[in-house]
Amino acid sequence: MTELVTRKDVDGISILSLNRPEALNALSPSLFVELQAHIKALADEAETIGCVILRGEGRSFSAGNDLKAMQAGDVAPHPRFQAETVEMIEDLPQPVIAEVAGHCYTGALELALACDLMVCGEGAKFADTHGKWALTPLWGMSQRLPRRVGVLHAKEMMFTGRVVSGPEAVEFGLANKCVPDEALSEAAMTLARDIVANSWHTLRADKMLVKRGQEFGLKAGLQFERENSPGRATGKGERLSGFKQG
Repeated sequence: MTELVTRKDVDGISILSLNRPEALNALSPSLFVELQAHIKALADEAETIGCVILRGEGRSFSAGNDLKAMQAGDVAPHPRFQAETVEMIEDLPQPVIAEVAGHCYTGALELALACDLMVCGEGAKFADTHGKWALTPLWGMSQRLPRRVGVLHAKEMMFTGRVVSGPEAVEFGLANKCVPDEALSEAAMTLARDIVANSWHTLRADKMLVKRGQEFGLKAGLQFERENSPGRATGKGERLSGFKQG
């Protein structure tokens, strides 16, 4: 049976690929079950995996939620399963890069927004199409999109449903960089290699401090950092550079 999500590990980097290219990687409940299993495993592998890349096989990251699969009887384990899975991605101790080619619509955009960084191809297409189907966000669009691109841009995308190009995504602050489509995977891997070359202890601390710090105002955030920054790693927990353990 074909895996709906595949995993490949290279030099401390785990590459998760949505694997329904014939359906533009539409997000069926069964795909989410496999994705969550991979995420749970990665959460326990912070000493051997320093960075995660989330991507789609074929010409698109994902066309979004698979309504046809649900109509055909493919049901998630519980009503909040997909939203829970998206949040688990956000909560991974490792930095996560979204590698976005082609379509990244609605549920797929919610999935990508849970990633820490994003590299997209010039042919990438981002959109929130909830309004075209009389649906409302359940996987985090109303919270993560404004925090990523600002309230003004988020409202425009959500209210109009218009498609945002790869270059425009960088202008918005939705993506870190936009590269030629044929160079996309190489660009995402280069970014991941730059990340894992640094201390993994620091990477995990940085991610935790920035994420939790968003819950506070500046003064409270500064206090949170002082009280919760774990300090320098020592012994076996110290990774200096180049995927090296002390």
